[in-house]
Amino acid sequence: MTYETIKKICILNILSFRNGMVIRANIRANIRANIRANIRASVRLGIIMVVSGLAACGDQHSDGGDRHVKEVHKRILTLDSHVDISSDYTFDPAFDPGKLTGMKVDIPKMTAGGLDAAFFVVYVGQTARTEENYVTVKQDALRKFAGIHRMTDELYPDQIGLAYSPAEVRRIYKEGKKVAIIGIENGYAIGRDIALVEDYYNRGARYMTLAHNGHNDICDSAQPKEKLGDMPTEHGGVSEFGTQVIGEMNRLGMMVDISHVSMDCMTQAVNISKAPAIASHSGVRALVDHPRNLTDAQMTLLAQRGGVMQLVAYSGFLKIDTARSDAIDALAESVAGRHGFSSDDYENIEQTDEWQKGRQEIDEKYPLATVKDFVDHIDYAVRLIGIDHVGISSDFDGGGEIIGWKDASESLNITRELMARGYSQEDIAKIWGGNLLRTWEDVNRTAAQLKAAKIYK
Repeated sequence: MTYETIKKICILNILSFRNGMVIRANIRANIRANIRANIRASVRLGIIMVVSGLAACGDQHSDGGDRHVKEVHKRILTLDSHVDISSDYTFDPAFDPGKLTGMKVDIPKMTAGGLDAAFFVVYVGQTARTEENYVTVKQDALRKFAGIHRMTDELYPDQIGLAYSPAEVRRIYKEGKKVAIIGIENGYAIGRDIALVEDYYNRGARYMTLAHNGHNDICDSAQPKEKLGDMPTEHGGVSEFGTQVIGEMNRLGMMVDISHVSMDCMTQAVNISKAPAIASHSGVRALVDHPRNLTDAQMTLLAQRGGVMQLVAYSGFLKIDTARSDAIDALAESVAGRHGFSSDDYENIEQTDEWQKGRQEIDEKYPLATVKDFVDHIDYAVRLIGIDHVGISSDFDGGGEIIGWKDASESLNITRELMARGYSQEDIAKIWGGNLLRTWEDVNRTAAQLKAAKIYK
């Protein structure tokens, strides 16, 4: 091997060694770079996974929380103490409770919202007290009774049953059906005929609101009707006839309802009654100074006598908005005038196209009260008179409606807000119907005692 050959081989080896060192250095550099890149990627991925995990946990918590609300709502018996109906209830397809209708309460909406039971109300508006009108209001009342019975006895007996006692409410509920109970709004429905109290009781009526807007023969109203010539007071509270009516209601086991009546009438009626009374749909006067709302003294008296106050989801009683109230009143007057309705005949007024259009415009300009506003009234009542004397009513299809509870399909939102404020399932069950059923049982117990003592014939 020549010197030149050996020299070339040495040079090649040196170059190879150097290239190898470079290659190894490059490899090490690449490895380090890859490691750093992988670490950075891993950190980014870890952060993403942590954030995603937290988000997932949040979603799971949210879903779980809502699932818990639904479970609680499903476990309790929910009862709305005041739902108005039309004179054409069940007789007109527009008022078919088995179908999804324009009404705020029908069986599909009750099912969707988990509303188990409701007092369907036989309402009659106050008119001039003439013999002719007494006949007319009796006919109006009987038609509404017939409509409710058609729903439960003929049209949808497999979906909804009529209850005559708290025990029947629970039985029908356990059978998986909706529960209908009957109330009367405005004692004007009996005119001057006290025998009609028992007649209506036998048809299923289990409470009667002593008056509505305008005085009647039983007592004074919280809102006298100037158009009928009403003075601020006519009877000074409860009339002599009214005292007899309350006694008859006690004898039968019909709850005395003091919503809508004057302050003097309320105090007198609660003290005259031998059984606890109810306020089927009222608000808190301390929060909203409206004559339809109850003062602290009235609420306290009602509770002391074992009664229950059903807070109402009527926007005008939940927050002060004079402009909205004036606009609603003007719209009602206008619609009523065109259709020949009374201006407080909301169950018919609300079904007209003019009302729907006008209400939409008013709602956009003057927003309704909300579920939070409604539960503020519940909170106040619970703090003042205790958890055992507070309940829920909507006044649906009679003017009641708030954001979050615009119809029966949104009933879950009430439970959701109560739970958000820390109410237990036991307390929510009391508010959603348990308290009213207990009061009704007390009224029945009083009737049995009166019968045993032969105080009434």
